[in-house]
Amino acid sequence: MAGTFSQIYIQYVFAVKGRENLLQKPWRDEVFKYMSGIIKGKNQKPIIVNGVEDHVHVFVGLRPAMAISDLIRDVKNNSSNFINDQQFTPVHFSWQDGYGAFSYAHSQMGNVYNYILNQEEHHRKKTFREEYLELLKEYEIDFEDKYLFDWME
Repeated sequence: MAGTFSQIYIQYVFAVKGRENLLQKPWRDEVFKYMSGIIKGKNQKPIIVNGVEDHVHVFVGLRPAMAISDLIRDVKNNSSNFINDQQFTPVHFSWQDGYGAFSYAHSQMGNVYNYILNQEEHHRKKTFREEYLELLKEYEIDFEDKYLFDWME
């Protein structure tokens, strides 16, 4: 066959180190746009990037030549450097180690997009911990609490 054809949709979920509420509204959209630019620069398709004060959801169309882990490593590294260079926070900013990566069918794109778009409204009813644990259970991902994000209660 002459070409490679794929349809891979991945939602990444990752948190601010220590789950601190550092992603403030006045500049958060600028960071999300910057993340989209990183994804485009890697020749991938950013579908939506959104989040709240303590975590981010990134939904991408991934080409098979890019490893899931390589893309999120670059997004996290470059965006934390951007946040620090812009001095958006009074303290050194970094993302927690680790992330969740969840795959979706093309038919689910609209639902996932709207879910990510409405993060602020969604998190008025549910904590990040509840949301993340639900995703892990929905996808039947085995986990141990000690390896999850550093939860701050």
